[in-house]
Amino acid sequence: MDQPAKLNADSLGIVESVIMGIAGTAPAYSIEITTSTIIGTAGTQSPASILVCGLIMFGIAYAFINMNRAMASAGTSYSWVSMVFGRALGFLAGWALLVLCCVFMVSAMIPAANATLLIFNRPMMNNVHYVTLIAAAWLTFVSVVVVKGIKLTSYVQVLMTIVEGVILLAVIVASFIVFPRAPAHPFSWVWFWPFAFTPKMFANGALVAIFFFYGWDVTMNLSEETRDANRTPGRAAFWSMVFLMAFFLVFIVITQLGLSDAEIQHYNTNIIFAIAEKLFGPTWGYVAIVAVLLSTVGTVETQMLQFTRTLFAKSRDGALHARYARLHPVWRTPHIAIFFIWLTGLVLLFVSSYLPTINVILQDSITAIGFQICFYLGLTGLACGWYYRKVLTQGPWVAITHVIWPVASGLFLFFIALYSIPTFDWVTNVVGMGGIAIGVIPLLLNRKKIWLARSA
Repeated sequence: MDQPAKLNADSLGIVESVIMGIAGTAPAYSIEITTSTIIGTAGTQSPASILVCGLIMFGIAYAFINMNRAMASAGTSYSWVSMVFGRALGFLAGWALLVLCCVFMVSAMIPAANATLLIFNRPMMNNVHYVTLIAAAWLTFVSVVVVKGIKLTSYVQVLMTIVEGVILLAVIVASFIVFPRAPAHPFSWVWFWPFAFTPKMFANGALVAIFFFYGWDVTMNLSEETRDANRTPGRAAFWSMVFLMAFFLVFIVITQLGLSDAEIQHYNTNIIFAIAEKLFGPTWGYVAIVAVLLSTVGTVETQMLQFTRTLFAKSRDGALHARYARLHPVWRTPHIAIFFIWLTGLVLLFVSSYLPTINVILQDSITAIGFQICFYLGLTGLACGWYYRKVLTQGPWVAITHVIWPVASGLFLFFIALYSIPTFDWVTNVVGMGGIAIGVIPLLLNRKKIWLARSA
């Protein structure tokens, strides 16, 4: 059996790593696709929901930073949970990430196709099959970039993020000049006050708010390809989270200042387009769609990196078939794993094309992904607390950042996931929980294979 080669080490610096973390969360995509949902759930308290869940996610970020210092691994949650709680839980943590990345192919590629058609062929936007075809083309493009190597991937990501950032900065500045003069919702500091929630409103909005922040941990999946692997990815994750917290808060405020409830509901998954069109007219509205398109393609790229690096790490350890740990001799990328996620994404896109509407696809995907995010991030928070439990006596800040905050964040994520189960329809529950539970099958099959090999 071929031994897996090493990934292309020392390829990324702190700047590329920070941009990867920001792009992984897809600022424009997250705002475009999720803003109407969170405002519909939490109302004008949406900024408070973003703020609280951002602080919760910071606890998970500290868990990733600390565990990465202990062991830099492309497998991240899978590797760390395995090290602390055993290979069974570690396998399922990694499996949850693999499943949600596959589901994400649908929930991200469809908005990319929508944005493309909004620019070039608007009447076809409601044709599910045509949207699926465009989505498949984008998925293929991203797969080609990722398989060509981490350096090319990072260059493409930096370019897309810079263009996206310039467009969004123009929208933000103009919004704060124009909207406060005649706000659709008069500004109030109560928007940021977390204790104004009812418990039900907060719990319902939390799962959506958590989706906003998902994806920054790609910096850790790339640790084996980053200079100073034990420190640079953690610094990148921290500054990515700082930026994202500020950005999401600003854009939620802009949305509430600039758009009425009826407009938010009407534009639904085209919020940035609506804001830019209101500020600058139809032409600039289409320019804003370019930012959404770049953001969406960027986050699919980082998702593919997370999927393939996790699959690579699991296969390298013998937890899955060794073929996925093989690297291309020239590009130093797990090309078989990339081909697998490309093919899986195409299949899921084809299946999703038979759902009745695009909005149904997006809504089911986001809620199912939210459950899986809570599962693998929550396990990582608990693993960090247990691994570093002996530092509780080394001072309050060390105790908070290594144990208390990560564990509290992990428990909160599990609570939100369990609380939300009764509110899901059966399709979402099957995709969310069933997607994780089915991981027991490859886990048991692989254990049996290893046991037979050792007995022979």
